[in-house]
Amino acid sequence: MINEDALFYSRVLTELTLSFHIIYATIGVGVPLMIMIAQWVGIKKNDEHYILLARRWTRGFVITVAVGVVTGTAIGLQLSLLWPNFMELAGNVIALPLFMETFAFFFEAIFLGIYLYTWDRFENQRKHLLLLIPVAIGASFSAVFITMVNSFMNAPQGFDIVNGELVNINPILAMFNPAMPTKVAHVVASAYMTSAFVLAAIAAFRLIKGSDHIYHKKALYLTMKLGLIFSIATAVIGDFSGKYLAEYQPEKLAAAEWHFETEADAPLILYGTLENGEVKYAIEIPKALSILAHGIPSAEVIGLEEFPEDEIPPLYIHYLFDIMVTIGVWMMFLSFLYWLGTKRSWAFIHTKWFRWLIVLGGPLSIIAIEMGWWLAEVGRQPWVLRGIMRTAEAATSSDQVDLMLILFAGLYVILAIGSVVILSRMFRRNPVERELEDREAEKGGVIQ
Repeated sequence: MINEDALFYSRVLTELTLSFHIIYATIGVGVPLMIMIAQWVGIKKNDEHYILLARRWTRGFVITVAVGVVTGTAIGLQLSLLWPNFMELAGNVIALPLFMETFAFFFEAIFLGIYLYTWDRFENQRKHLLLLIPVAIGASFSAVFITMVNSFMNAPQGFDIVNGELVNINPILAMFNPAMPTKVAHVVASAYMTSAFVLAAIAAFRLIKGSDHIYHKKALYLTMKLGLIFSIATAVIGDFSGKYLAEYQPEKLAAAEWHFETEADAPLILYGTLENGEVKYAIEIPKALSILAHGIPSAEVIGLEEFPEDEIPPLYIHYLFDIMVTIGVWMMFLSFLYWLGTKRSWAFIHTKWFRWLIVLGGPLSIIAIEMGWWLAEVGRQPWVLRGIMRTAEAATSSDQVDLMLILFAGLYVILAIGSVVILSRMFRRNPVERELEDREAEKGGVIQ
């Protein structure tokens, strides 16, 4: 028997946990690469500002890693407690990447610890930089392995069910399923993009608040340039994701685009409202959906009419898609405008109002990440394991999930407040100017 209350609270708690965890997980994947690039630029240019940039980012990164570990552990616990039927089936097939994700984290953590405790211990800074390579690799592969599990939920393979029993289990085939390439690439690229824009927002905020130090200007230029590169990469991979959906999950693409009837020359619908099944007030881009789905303007795109009503995802995912794409395009445009303005010495990119736009880009990028994950998870409904197990069939029947929801929500509030307070105090008590003076005294030189 399905316990409807338990199912509801299980879904709410899982969504809450994933929504909170994804913020720290995204930063955990992207910031190590930003640190490595900053230190490499500092060594290459013999510029102490970039070296210090890497150093300060690392301190903040350690705090986010600690919170990410707690929320990641919570997800593992909730998978077993809230979705026991899913884990009973999938755990026998897709356990390998779950194990590998843990290995990747320990690989990252070990070298991060060595990196932290060996500042200024190397006469040749290039040797210290080498320690960041396994940190960045470990962080990225944590995302790769855990996204493989999510990909498996969208395109399950690598096993057969005969008379209710799992047979012919092939973990490698399960890991390298059709959804894996685009999902993994999109998650990793968007994590790099989001981390760059969050760090850019911090630098722009410090400049707005009166710290006109060259350190913050260099941080802003570096992160906005990296944000532009990875936003373009994310957009390109997003196009491939659309073509994957058209081939393997056409109902998800049709629901996200409010594409109700199978037709050629399909337009892309942005925004709008649904009134009695009719789309109103929307922006239509002619033939764009056919291009997104198949790369050909005249291609036929399958509509929702082709699917049973109980297998159609919730239609509100259309708005999730719109918000994600709108923010992504806006951040690409904003970062390009900043880069071009810097090259051409346009004065307006140094104005307060433009820097406020950059500051706003930080939380907007986080919102885009959230929308993307909600789109991925809600768009798979009603399946937890597409075509094999429905979400309702996977959930626990316990009557205590509502209490778990309250307890975990309280934990996340404490973690969120605690991490913000610790990070703000850490950098407020140790401003850039003072740290540069200290390093100048240590090195016996002059750092502007």
